[in-house]
Formats: sequence, structure tokens, C-alpha cells
Amino acid sequence: MDSSASSSNKTPVARKFGRYELRRLLGTSVATTVWLAFDPGSAREVMLVLPRKQPGTPRALDAWLDGVKRAARLDHPNLAPVTDMGVQDRWPFIVVERRFGMTLAEWLTAHPAGTPAGMVDVAIQALQGLAYTHDAGMAHLDVQMHSLLVTEQGEVRWMALAAGVEGSAQSMHSSTEQAGPRGAPEALQQVHRQRLQAERDLLGFGLLMHRWLSGAPALDEPDFNLAMVRLAPVGHEILRLPYSTPQPIPEALRAIVNRCTANQQRQRYRSARTLLRALEGWRQAQALESGGPLALLMDRLQRVGHLPAQPGLAARVAGITGIEGQHAEEMAEQVLQDIALSLELVRASNLMQVRGSMVSGDGPVLAIRRSIALLGADGVRRAANSLRLWPGPLQAAHASVMQELLDRVRLAGYVGQALRPAGYDPEVVFLVVVLQNLGRLLVQYHFPDEAEQIEQLMQPTLGPAIGDAAPAELPGLTEEAAAYAVLGVDFDALRCAIVRQWGLGEEVVHMIRPLPVDKGVRTPDSDADILRTTASAANELAAAGRLEPPQRRAAALSHLAARYSRVLNVSVRDLRETLQNASWAVQSGGSIAVTNRSEEDAQLDDAGSHGAMT
Repeated sequence: MDSSASSSNKTPVARKFGRYELRRLLGTSVATTVWLAFDPGSAREVMLVLPRKQPGTPRALDAWLDGVKRAARLDHPNLAPVTDMGVQDRWPFIVVERRFGMTLAEWLTAHPAGTPAGMVDVAIQALQGLAYTHDAGMAHLDVQMHSLLVTEQGEVRWMALAAGVEGSAQSMHSSTEQAGPRGAPEALQQVHRQRLQAERDLLGFGLLMHRWLSGAPALDEPDFNLAMVRLAPVGHEILRLPYSTPQPIPEALRAIVNRCTANQQRQRYRSARTLLRALEGWRQAQALESGGPLALLMDRLQRVGHLPAQPGLAARVAGITGIEGQHAEEMAEQVLQDIALSLELVRASNLMQVRGSMVSGDGPVLAIRRSIALLGADGVRRAANSLRLWPGPLQAAHASVMQELLDRVRLAGYVGQALRPAGYDPEVVFLVVVLQNLGRLLVQYHFPDEAEQIEQLMQPTLGPAIGDAAPAELPGLTEEAAAYAVLGVDFDALRCAIVRQWGLGEEVVHMIRPLPVDKGVRTPDSDADILRTTASAANELAAAGRLEPPQRRAAALSHLAARYSRVLNVSVRDLRETLQNASWAVQSGGSIAVTNRSEEDAQLDDAGSHGAMT
């Protein structure tokens, strides 16, 4: 037989690693290599994971094996079990059965029409496994497209935990950063290392989501480890999702993913559970359509109410309802001192109308005296008894922040009353101002930790110094983007969902949407537009009054005077005096709801000139 023919008929010799037959390379990074292999012993396909570089010393080899052994002891539905581990020709390895899924890179190739919602479903499962790993004091160390497994049934598991220690944990960051604070006890240094490793996992996970949604590797770098070193704090490149993506990305989801890779480290997620809550919130909002944003708060609202009543509620209600023949306007002035009670009366009276107990066509009820007249003294007592007493479930520190926010909202309410055009009910203006803050109030009460994160993301910070120039101030996120990044929805979605549930209707939904601060103020062409504009000016002025130093505050007042002068006929002096009077009203516990009303205003209100808002 011809030797050449004999040679061509030979079966190719399988590449082997120990007893495993290597089929094809599934993925590689500076830290790990993953092979699809066949195990003749079990007659099954497996995935073989090795470090990219062979450990150089016996000590390094032992450290690698110790790390993966400790990680293999973790038991969670979103972590793939290790079926074998060992050393072959001085190469350490671990084995995961192929039945636990294909790599994410393979899965995306097989499912090119994946949607953003599908990405979130996978990401939520992955984050549950990552959060469990971090809670156990460990990290993955090489988050890559080839380290996440997905089955056809949608089950998600991480594999090869701690296998990337050589490439990721040591070479990606300096030894000084790894060591932690100089001179700190070893236990503290270990906590510092674990925190850094968890944060790197989350940065890698952000790159993974960016790769999925954009359809291309971030910074054209398939290895997430190499992409990381081009971002802060090591590199200087800026990474955001492009607007030209295979499928449209909802803005809330875009904000969440962009926060993962923000160029300011303080804006990034520090905890897998925080990122998990944001994605779960986004998914709830998408899944339940009009009820979605409301679903975030529904359980809490049912258990602890909307907002806590201010201290002294019982005595205040007794004073309001105990004097026979007391005028509704006098009662309303006292009710308005308690934002929680005011909102509860508005909710109860409008739901009564929706259920048909009132004459249809009256429009939403936005005046407290009208609510009192409709509900009666017994209704006021029932509303008060439904509220949790201060501070509800809040701890002392959170209660202090909540009180500051309530005072700021009351300040804005008083400002709005003072700025309102002639003929507009001061109680209605006050409540529209409050309702523009409803999302912020609810989040501060029910999710104070998330509210703190949102506030931090909105704060400016100093950028790195360049040469002899002073560090430039970097702006924080907008309130909308910060809320998106933390909750998965913004305050507008929350407040509008609640207002619709209360039966207040689309006209009120329009009024409680603050005017965009980056656009000019046009002349209002309806009562609803006038109320929206007045409330927006009030909230912007209240925010400007908190600015420091005084030069910034003065500049903000000048800007607001120019912004609203044509619509509200105000000057810088008017705004300054309005802030001073409103601050006095808040500090003294007084109200300008009635004292600022002119006789002409009262006559117009009594005549029902704005009946839709009574």
C-alpha cells in the first residue's frame, strides 16, 4: 500500500490533557482559558478551565488550588459545581460539566435576536450568584463572556470562581492597592482586598452587559480585564453605551448599564445586590406596564402607608375636628402643616369620587378644605388613624433626613403660594408643589438607603489635577439618571403612577411633572400649565436657596429671575424676599396658605373659577 495513501487515511490524533480530549477553545483572557473537552470516563462533554499562565512556583500553584477549592465549596443555584480539579504536567485545572450550559458567547451566537429584557433576565440570575459569592467573602476574579453559562431553559450559572487570581487580581492593579491601607491589621487589609475584588467583578459585569446590548466589545477589547485597565482609575477612557445599537435600549436600562462603567468611580455600583435591585426594579416596571412603577412601592405602601404623620398628630386632629362649627378653611390651614395627612385626605376624597360616591364631572380634588367638606370630621379622623406615627419604620438617622426633606418640600410649597398668579387657589398650588416631590418623598421614606445613593450620585466632585491647573469640578448625574441607575425607574414614573392610582387623572399628572431645567419656559396656555409652571419655579427656587457658597446662590437666583420673569413677573429681589418669608413660615410652624390670599383671590375661589382643581 502506498505510504502516502496510508497516511491520509489515518484518524487524526485527539489532543489530550490528562484523560480529557480537547475539542475546541471556548474562550480565553489574560487570566483563564476554557476548553470544550470530552471525558471518556463518563462519556460526557465537559468544560476544562486552566489559568492562562502556568503558576511559576509551588507556592503559587498551592495558592491557585486553595482558592478554587474554597470557591468550589460555595453552593448556590447560580454557581456551577466543580466536578474535578487537579494538576496535570504542573498545570492546575478545574472541570465543569457541559450540561450546565453553553458559554454566554456561544449563547449569543445561537440567539442573535436577544432583547434587552432577555439580557436583564440573565443578568438578574447572574447577579444573584455574584452577590452570594461576595457575601461569602470571595470574588469571581475573571468575569468574562466565557465564564457565564446559560442553558436553553434560561438557567444561568457562573463557573471557574477564583480561577482568575493570577491574571486578574494581581496584574490588573498595583500591589499597593491590593495591600490596603498602610499599616492596617491583616484582617482589615483582607476586607479591603475583598471589597476591591468585588468592585472589579461588578466593573467586569458592566462590560459584559455593555457587550450584550451594544453588540460589540467595549473599547474593541474582547478581554474585559484589558478593557478595565483603560478605564478609571488606571486609564482615562470614557465608556458609554452608543445610541446606534442592534435594538433600542430603554433609557432607564441605559442609565443602569452606564453607571456600571462610569468614569467617576464613586458613581459606580459598589454592591452586586444594589445593581440587582436596580435591574429588578426595571424589570418590574417593564413587566407590569402602567402598574410597573407602582409595583416597586405597592408592598411597602400597603404595610406602612405612604408617609409618616408628623409628631403630635393625635392632638392636632383632635383640635381640628373637635371644635363644632369650625370653618373648613381654618381646618385646612392646620391640616397643611402635615404633608402626610394632607396627601391622605386628597387620596381619600379622590378615590371616593372615582368609586361614584360623588357627582361625576367635578374633576380632581386638590384643595384641602374641599376634601374636608366632602369627607367630614369622621373622614379626617379615619385618614389620620390610617397613618403611621412618626417616624414609622425609619431609624433615627434616616428620620432626620426625612424631616429635612419634608421641611424643604413645605418651604417650596410656601414659595409656590407666594409666586402664584392672582386668582389661583393657594391650597391647590401648595399641593401641586408637594406632588411634584412625591416620588422623592416616597423613596426617602420607603427606601432610605437607595435615596442616599441617588443623592450621592447627583453631587459634583473634583476631577484629577492636570499639571499646575486646579482640579476641575465634574458634575454629578441628573436626578433622573441617578434614580434610573439606582431604582430602574425615575421619580416621575413613581409619582405619576401613585397619582393615577389615587384617581387624580391625567390633568394632574401633567401638572406634577416639573418643567425641564435645560429648556426655556414658554407662556402657559391653560390653568394646568400655569400651576405646573408655578410649582416648578417654587421647587427650583427652594433648591437654589440651599446652594453654597452665597455666590452660587446669588447666581442661581439671577438665573431663575430671568427664566420665570416673563411668566410670573418676578425679579431677583422678589425671589429673595419670597425665600426669606417661606423660611420663616417653616421655622415658626406658621402657614401662608391663608394670610397671602387677597380678597380678590378668595372671591375667585368661591366663584369656582378653577373648579377643575378645587
